[in-house]
Amino acid sequence: MSQREGSSKVSEKHLARMAYVYIRQSTLQQVVRNPESQVNQRQMVGRAIGLGWSAERIEVIDEDQGRSGSDSASRSGFQRLVTEVSMGRVGIIIGYEVSRLARNNGDWYHLLDLAAVCDTLIADHDGVYHPRQFNDRLLLGLKGTMSEAELHILKQRLEEGRLRQVERGAYRQVLPTGLGRAADGRVEKDPDERVRGSIELVLAKFAELGSCGQVLHYLRRAELLLPRRQLHGAMRGEIVWKPPTDTAIYEIVRNPAYAGAFVYGRRRHTPGQPPAVRGRRPQEEWIAIVCDVYPAYITWAQYEANQAQLVRNGQRTGGADLRAVGATREGPGLLQGLAVCGHCGYHRQVMYKEGYHHYPCQNMRRRYGVAACPTIHGPRVDAAVTQAFFAALRPANLDVLAEVLAAQRTEQEQLTAQWAAQVKQAEYEAQRAQRQYSQVEPENRLVAGELERRWEEKLRQLRNVEETAQRWRERNSAPQKITPELREQFAHLSAHLPAVWEGCTPAQRKTLLRSLVERVILRRDIADRVHVRIVWLSGHYTDLEVQTPVGVQTAVNGYAAMVERVGALHAQGLDDTQIAAQLSREGFHSARRSDVAEDAVTTIRHAYRWLDRTGPRPVVREGYHTVPALAQRLGVRPQWVYRRLHTGQIEAEYVTRDPQTQQYWIQDDPALISRLQIQA
Repeated sequence: MSQREGSSKVSEKHLARMAYVYIRQSTLQQVVRNPESQVNQRQMVGRAIGLGWSAERIEVIDEDQGRSGSDSASRSGFQRLVTEVSMGRVGIIIGYEVSRLARNNGDWYHLLDLAAVCDTLIADHDGVYHPRQFNDRLLLGLKGTMSEAELHILKQRLEEGRLRQVERGAYRQVLPTGLGRAADGRVEKDPDERVRGSIELVLAKFAELGSCGQVLHYLRRAELLLPRRQLHGAMRGEIVWKPPTDTAIYEIVRNPAYAGAFVYGRRRHTPGQPPAVRGRRPQEEWIAIVCDVYPAYITWAQYEANQAQLVRNGQRTGGADLRAVGATREGPGLLQGLAVCGHCGYHRQVMYKEGYHHYPCQNMRRRYGVAACPTIHGPRVDAAVTQAFFAALRPANLDVLAEVLAAQRTEQEQLTAQWAAQVKQAEYEAQRAQRQYSQVEPENRLVAGELERRWEEKLRQLRNVEETAQRWRERNSAPQKITPELREQFAHLSAHLPAVWEGCTPAQRKTLLRSLVERVILRRDIADRVHVRIVWLSGHYTDLEVQTPVGVQTAVNGYAAMVERVGALHAQGLDDTQIAAQLSREGFHSARRSDVAEDAVTTIRHAYRWLDRTGPRPVVREGYHTVPALAQRLGVRPQWVYRRLHTGQIEAEYVTRDPQTQQYWIQDDPALISRLQIQA
């Protein structure tokens, strides 16, 4: 279209407004390497003068140089242009081509709508367009759509080229500290022996100690620094030595490049989110894993063992991942990381208080605001699990373990056969599709095209089945057999382990326990009973019932029956010592003991007024108080006074006890009464 033909759309109203020439290049490299593009775009100023605008009424917008047209958010010049159009100040917008204005249909049609409403013309090197005219708007819409499609095709080609490099392991990634790229592109270990030694030390110590925290403490005690290659700033590319952190050690252990593997797609790409908040993909979802691409510090097998250890160490407070048991620590809580709540299914924590530990579970209260799960007393549960652990190493239990492993091997063989059958069926389908395609005549293009598509589909299905079967085999290795040599070693170990156990540290005991135990499920439905299910690594489990201490005697299971037996035995003339012994033989127990204490019997008798009738009971003694009388004077319950008698807070010099009735008499001493009144 000539300038004369285009100028027929230019009116005096348009000439009274400003003409804007928009200049843009997509990248900074284009700005530096393609200066001719800028020259061509700036020549559009002459186009505006030829259409009738004076030079002083022409404004050039070139502040979007080096910015992509796929989004207007980062283009301040384009946003200013849209603002001027919406305010009716623009007579014409001139760009060398439509793609310079926008490669996004949303931005493009928004500009067209504003131009149509405000009577603004749009021009490029092909002609002048009026968005209010149907034909011109249709042509502008097609140009915008083609521009967006062109950007999509360019991105697709670049992405496909990158994926081809990824499949070969040739894609250039940022290398971690300890690996570098030579001038010819080859990857090699850092020439600095100190850098290499630091990386090797971290990986070796993690394999030995089993946790990043332990490696950190080791490096701190040795006062060692870790190298870090600077990726940004004035010292870019240089090695800086910094104090070790748990994050730095974790990244070294997690990075597959140290195992010589090229890996792509470890993180999920979520549009609109910065890289720092993108989640990690599990290993089975990585796009590419190509081994033996880089020089390795460790083997791939050792890397996978390290990742499995990180999963076991990955327990967080209230974690639901039962594989994550946490690294062993020095606290006496034997089930740290192994204890699972039988009520909600989350991991239980360990808390230490006044010389003992317990296993609370606050997950339901923290997540849903409901009541917390019952807390489990630790020492007695630990003792029961320890005895079960010793028993599991006995030869008789090895026979049970051998049967379980044999059953698992049989099941494994059946599943392996099923996967092999699926692969064989997929191979047959692919070969059949290939034969059908080979037999068709090339001239029959419609049939040949359809058969080729079917063949490709069957090949994709075969590849998917083979990959799925391979992942299943990797995740489900065949259970090991118990060899005669291993059985003899276990028999020898079971005889000496209890003695060795006493000399082990808490962390060593936990490590030994985890060699056989996968998790321990704890559930307390009755106040003084804990149901313990020990799940062994073989999949077998052992159920136990463990008595646990409670706060008060009335919370003990069977308390009513115990009270009834105390009354019956007291009526037979037995004293408290004899009653306690008989109740212990019958299976009753106190709140904090596995048997019945004499004081518990005495407390029950006094509560129910079952007093000893072996002699006359004095009702009043001059200068003394009975327990009920003193409690009434202090305004407290009798149990409050009994507690201070038993703990020695009421000294023995103020107390006498009737030898026949066993009744306490407390001296009416003003100093004692005054002190008790303050405490009450």
